[in-house]
Amino acid sequence: MKSLFSYLIFPGFLFSACVGLMAGWFDRKVSARLQWRIGPPWHQNFTDIIKLLGKEVIVPKGSQLTFLLSPYLGLIAAVLVATGLGRSIISPLASFSGDLIVVLYLLTIPAVALIIGASASRNPLASVGASREMKLVLGYELPFILSIIALIIKSKGVIQIGQVIIYQSIFGSNFFSLSGALAFLVIIFCMQAKLGLSPFEISEAEQEIMGGTLIEYSGLPLAVFKLTKAIMLYTLPLFVIILFFGRDLSSVFLIAKYLMLILIIVLIKNTNPRLRIDQALKFFWGPVTLSALIAVGLALLGR
Repeated sequence: MKSLFSYLIFPGFLFSACVGLMAGWFDRKVSARLQWRIGPPWHQNFTDIIKLLGKEVIVPKGSQLTFLLSPYLGLIAAVLVATGLGRSIISPLASFSGDLIVVLYLLTIPAVALIIGASASRNPLASVGASREMKLVLGYELPFILSIIALIIKSKGVIQIGQVIIYQSIFGSNFFSLSGALAFLVIIFCMQAKLGLSPFEISEAEQEIMGGTLIEYSGLPLAVFKLTKAIMLYTLPLFVIILFFGRDLSSVFLIAKYLMLILIIVLIKNTNPRLRIDQALKFFWGPVTLSALIAVGLALLGR
């Protein structure tokens, strides 16, 4: 019963969804203020989800079963990550060996689910979005993993999230080193792409392909995709906080660090135009991957 509570309520589905939807509101509110608008009320994202739950589910003719199943695949993966990270913060010693690697795998599944669902819809614009998403994943995953490797080296080879937290509580946050600061910069760009936010909102691009990967989704499946994105907006910054700022994870400092990361995400989103897919790939395979490799080298040198 306790395990079921942690997955469904806290720190799992319900808690992470609520925090993610509130973070989405914070994003919309700050973006509106930067554009001299008032912005939506705090409950707007919750209202949008509830409204979608009451809408008809339209299934494209000729689509495959994976069209309806893929949203839930991404949601389950996001909830598992949120639960694992939350448990590691509450009790670092309770985390299992290798859970850092498991989290890395699970964080790729929402993007894979989006690709599978769009491909199964048989819509040409959705196929374009799926193609862009696949290329984007190939672009950002390499520097993302390299930056994590740099932190693993810096943390004396531990691949357990709880041990990473314990290491930082003794030796200080990973961010305050050359390799840690460089890896953090890489992670920020990769996180922006994983969240599908500007300048990397290439697979949806409403002005070009009218929603791309999500063009055929409606009702409950669309609400599930929206919830998954909200939960990712909670889990990814939390993951970054644990890896780079894990020295003090008390409630007040954790909230402050989380808001700081959300503010960085919002500012990047509102100050950069959307890139073309070829520009995004050149960016990730060029300077971002090079920076990640330098971070790995510095970590090996103990810097």
